[in-house]
Amino acid sequence: QVQLVESGGGLVQAGGSLRLSCAASGSIRSIGAVAWYRQAAGKLRDFIAKISSSDSTSYDDSVKGRFTISRDNTKNTVYLQMNSLEPEDTAVYYCQTIFGGRSYWGQGTQVTVSS
Repeated sequence: QVQLVESGGGLVQAGGSLRLSCAASGSIRSIGAVAWYRQAAGKLRDFIAKISSSDSTSYDDSVKGRFTISRDNTKNTVYLQMNSLEPEDTAVYYCQTIFGGRSYWGQGTQVTVSS
């Protein structure tokens, strides 16, 4: 079993920054890759970033160069540093992992970017 808890969302002005955290209940090194997704109101949930157990990363083009995903295995936490935020980044942000053949999601954290 894995539990993921996101935090760090909030209201920020355009151009500002936020850092989201995804805390896992187990050892995230044994969990493997962790991804961040976001879902804007009335839209589908979209992939934005992923980090593997070996720290290789990938990003959606919409956030490349602005967002950075990282992990701290000693804290069992994956981070999403978000810079140069735009109103279009407004969404609920979720972290996700696959463990034991099952997909686990956190409850989400709201990010609102005002213009």
